[in-house]
Amino acid sequence: MDTTTTGTRLGYLRVSTGKQDEALQHDALDGVKVLKRNRYVDHGVSGTKTSRPALDDLLADVQPGDTIVVYRLDRLGRSTLHIAQLLADLTERGIFIESIADGLNSSTPMGRAMLQMASIFAEMERNIIAERTIAGLAAAKAQGRTGGRPKATDTKQTRQAQALRDAGESVPDIARALGVSVATVYRITKTK
Repeated sequence: MDTTTTGTRLGYLRVSTGKQDEALQHDALDGVKVLKRNRYVDHGVSGTKTSRPALDDLLADVQPGDTIVVYRLDRLGRSTLHIAQLLADLTERGIFIESIADGLNSSTPMGRAMLQMASIFAEMERNIIAERTIAGLAAAKAQGRTGGRPKATDTKQTRQAQALRDAGESVPDIARALGVSVATVYRITKTK
């Protein structure tokens, strides 16, 4: 992989709520010479969302040799796993990442090492989550519980719904009478 930055410096900024502003992040990007016209801003968008309008645009526009500059890595997302996957994808595409507050720059040997460590921790996190899920499902099964959503109706309600439907009652009226959704009535009854 080429380790020299030759392209454009593109900034990404994000704040989670409409009450916050990006002033601190803009100031930091000004300090490292990222032009205002090269900045992508998600305002009032949670970092838990993997798809965000400005981030999606940035990822579509960025080219090999370009550098994505963020104030901190957590601006890219809240999940370590998501950030590590995104960083690995960008690195694979020949795109550099610079995090001002974290002192991370993937065009340097130390920066690349830090990115590799982040992806190792993300993989470890993914494996731990998978193991916990399997163990939790096994424990629940041993206690006689099964996963999934509880049924909205019992057998008695299903018979009542079918009887009302056979008698010509409207589906919305049946749903109101049983305290379930219209979709549930359609699912648990048969038409003649």
